[in-house]
Amino acid sequence: MLWTVDFWFDPVCPYTWITSRWLVEVSKVRPVAIRWRVMSLSVLNEHRDDDPEGEWEEYMWAPVRVCAAVEQRFGRRALGDLFTALGTRFHLQGDWGGLAAALADAGLPREIAEVAGSTEYDEAVRSSHAQAIALAGGDVGTPVLSVAGQNGERVGFFGPVVSPAPAGETAGRLWDGFLLMAGVPGFYEFKRPRTEEPRFGLPG
Repeated sequence: MLWTVDFWFDPVCPYTWITSRWLVEVSKVRPVAIRWRVMSLSVLNEHRDDDPEGEWEEYMWAPVRVCAAVEQRFGRRALGDLFTALGTRFHLQGDWGGLAAALADAGLPREIAEVAGSTEYDEAVRSSHAQAIALAGGDVGTPVLSVAGQNGERVGFFGPVVSPAPAGETAGRLWDGFLLMAGVPGFYEFKRPRTEEPRFGLPG
């Protein structure tokens, strides 16, 4: 059976990047097709009295606007390519200003970076974000994963948060466990505290 998983991401989140690399590994060892989707930490936190993103807040709209523009103009496969390019530049190279360069890395027109300062795609970002929240709830973060549940309806979960990203069959086993939990209608949460900073790269 081919599993189609929706993966909502904000590209600035390091743990989301790591989870996405796990899911790419899963697609190599399990019959999984990934549909890349955009969500926004800025939208998620905009009604909070305390802004957890602080001075990052204004910048954080830029990457998701570019992502939404790519999804609308070129489709979700291109969005996934851009996410890979953004994550590589942001989290592996520390190049947080490289929107145009990431577009070029993904084989996309550099001029799309011009939408970063525009509100043209904000409604598209909000709409995609709302779909994730409708599935996973309002008290979650990024990423959100969604698969078909026991009765065929889509169910969504925050996470998994994992660091570093498992590779090979280890990645596949984590996916198997995720499917088991997603298949239980009354399953809601499974959590422990994080004890270290995010570790990028697959275990070697």
